[in-house]
Amino acid sequence: MSPTFTSLGVPAIFAEVLAAQGIETAFPIQEATLPTTLNGGDVLGRGQTGSGKTLAFSLPVVARLAADPKPRKARFPRALIMAPTRELATQIAKVVEPLAKAVDLRTAVVFGGVSQVRQEKDLNAGVDILIACPGRLEDLLKQRVADLSRVEISVLDEADHMADLGFLPVVKRILDQAPRGIQHMLFSATLDNGVDKLVQRYLENPTVHSVDAPSASVNTMEHHVFMVHNDDKKELIRTLASGSGRRIMFMRTKHHAKKMAVWLTKCGIPTVDLHGNLSQNARDRNLAAFSEGSARVLVATDVAARGVHVDGVELVVHVDPPAEHKAYLHRSGRTARAGSSGTVVTIATPDQQSDVKSLLKAAGIKVPIVKVTPNAQVVSDVVGERAEPVAYVAPQLRSTTSVRKDTLNDSDAAGGRGRRRGGRGTAKSSNGEAPRARTESRGGNASAGRGGERRTENRSENRGEGRGYAAAGGRSGDRRNDSRGAAAPRGGERRTDNRADRRADSRQDDRDVARRSPVPNRGSAAARNNSGQRQGSGAGSRPRGGNTIADALGTEKVEAANGAGRGGRSRGPRRATSPASNGRNF
Repeated sequence: MSPTFTSLGVPAIFAEVLAAQGIETAFPIQEATLPTTLNGGDVLGRGQTGSGKTLAFSLPVVARLAADPKPRKARFPRALIMAPTRELATQIAKVVEPLAKAVDLRTAVVFGGVSQVRQEKDLNAGVDILIACPGRLEDLLKQRVADLSRVEISVLDEADHMADLGFLPVVKRILDQAPRGIQHMLFSATLDNGVDKLVQRYLENPTVHSVDAPSASVNTMEHHVFMVHNDDKKELIRTLASGSGRRIMFMRTKHHAKKMAVWLTKCGIPTVDLHGNLSQNARDRNLAAFSEGSARVLVATDVAARGVHVDGVELVVHVDPPAEHKAYLHRSGRTARAGSSGTVVTIATPDQQSDVKSLLKAAGIKVPIVKVTPNAQVVSDVVGERAEPVAYVAPQLRSTTSVRKDTLNDSDAAGGRGRRRGGRGTAKSSNGEAPRARTESRGGNASAGRGGERRTENRSENRGEGRGYAAAGGRSGDRRNDSRGAAAPRGGERRTDNRADRRADSRQDDRDVARRSPVPNRGSAAARNNSGQRQGSGAGSRPRGGNTIADALGTEKVEAANGAGRGGRSRGPRRATSPASNGRNF
């Protein structure tokens, strides 16, 4: 009989939390490791997927921090748990959080693929247990958002998968920032690909606990290998997916996983997909649909081979046989978890027969390869009770016309084109009257909406108007005069800062200076120079002769540019003349 958690030294408060979840007795790996880990010793745990490793290291982490309570400090976690994938990190958090909440400990999860703003906020609020993927954690450490100098206990889960993904150098750099002499726990199915070097470097006199050989199959799994012709493979997949229980189908590529999920849904089998092309929100949404039962089938790549735990998965189908035996074991481990039973089916075509035999031999699986058709009896026995097909509802696609219409309506509600371009706001005038809407043509005349008033506007005026200039006097809806000094409509006062008037005054002054100049034949040049200087000398004026293109270039050039551009915006070069380049035209 399996021992209880309290008999293994687990505090009663955590045993009560587990009992509320229906977990009352320990699994073999928990029975083997808990006495050592609860006493603070380093542990190297080896066990196959689904054997209860997550709870085996979660209990000692939470128990140790609860036994020595300390005030939380922003960005300084007290315990670190690292996992190779975001799905596994999320799954670990679901196990740790109820235990931590019972003793008022705070947890946080950090991983890549999402914005780190929320993760920074959690760390700044103070965290006791940090569950992280190595890539994002290293980024946060470099940014000084996190600091591991107060870590008291560290856990490395699925170390062999870390090695497969190339994370071991990152893991070493992270663990080097933790204090020496802390408690380390490392769990891995195998010790190859450099995992043994991690053990030698960080674990001090570790106690090794191995539950089942890493190549052994789970005892409660039923394995089948179905050989089918290429023409019948798709129909066999549909038959295996038609059962009433939950089932996961593994495929090799993301593209084929997505296509398969759509095809099965059209066949009346509610299906969702899970692969690396999905955003984190889409992954969470699809997993939630699969967990709650609105989708009966999950089509996934190897991203779901580790860390995805859903109760009641009765069948795992290897639609595309994996490339290595470890992937086969981890894929198959999505069923028959926590002591329950399950079935695993590998679909092989005649040209894959030899590869599948080698795969099963390396995985320690001894089952015959059976030639089947989609309607074979052995297939029906595996499928079991079939579910009623669900009518397919195609997603509603909005037409381009309706999308454009909604966009225009939203634009009008927000104030029209000018507001989207950063123009005038919607504030009312001082007398409470809203500005009149204007109808404008590019470079031409426009008619006022009220009273038939006409005004002439050019582009230079529009730019100035966009910078917030307003006409002096007149009604609030009247626009200011053009840069050539037209009178304000409807009794409005002539602009006191009219640039045309200031230019005329400046030219008159220049002529007077030129007449008094003792140097002959230089009056025009002096006038031009003095014009450039005097134009910006008035009160309220800006340096360099004003703030519009008309002030900088002169009225004649602006009029010429406006006349040439009335038919549309010029696409020519910005400079009037281009320098000679050895006689070549580029």
